[in-house]
Amino acid sequence: MTGNVLTMDVADRVATITFNRPSAYNALDVELAVAFRDACRQVAEDADVRAVLLQGAGRAFIAGGDLNAMRESPVDGLNQLIPPVHEAVELLCSMPKPVVAAVQGAAAGAGMSIALAADFVVAADSARLSFAYSDIAASGDAGVSWTLPRLVGLRKALHIAMLGQPLSADQALQWGLINEVVAVDELTARSNELAVELAGRHTHALGQIKRLMRSSFEHSLTEQLQREHDAFVDCARQPAFTQAVEGFFAKRAAK
Repeated sequence: MTGNVLTMDVADRVATITFNRPSAYNALDVELAVAFRDACRQVAEDADVRAVLLQGAGRAFIAGGDLNAMRESPVDGLNQLIPPVHEAVELLCSMPKPVVAAVQGAAAGAGMSIALAADFVVAADSARLSFAYSDIAASGDAGVSWTLPRLVGLRKALHIAMLGQPLSADQALQWGLINEVVAVDELTARSNELAVELAGRHTHALGQIKRLMRSSFEHSLTEQLQREHDAFVDCARQPAFTQAVEGFFAKRAAK
């Protein structure tokens, strides 16, 4: 699937979604938000896709929402912009497929929010993550109030959100917002390598891991233990489990 503001291609069982407004630093307008939502819907339904890679064209990942549209009609504009972005984020977080974000340059406002919604974040050393919402007297969207406290804790989340100070890639790594930092010219190769590796692992098991981890804050220990039990047994019903266990014993016998 291709379009003017967003492209998507599938290779090696990885769907690569590219935000493609480089002249606007991939800022989200309604057209891009709807295209993002539609791409996520398509990926969620495609059984051949086993991992997702998000990236931005040009020098930025996503430099937030398009302020020109908000300036013209703040309330109506946001009521058109936010729902498709929120549906896209919910799909990315709930689908069993691992999601990797490749971040370079600015990941501000909704750009930071979307990056944090991914399961893995690989950042170029040029990346700058910025909450940015409080700089325009706004509160945040795209799930940032859900993801940020879970990643860094309440104190650091409030510090990042209320002060709005941009974080370098190294600081974001230190605070646990991202997984790794690479040179900017290595970002595409490394993030694709990670997505392909994830696509090659046992998708059903990864989906259960993702579901358990992402919902763990919503349950008591007793409830979570039962959910772990149910998920493990569900995995054991899959042919991949039997094959993997037999493979383990075959390797041990060959040593």
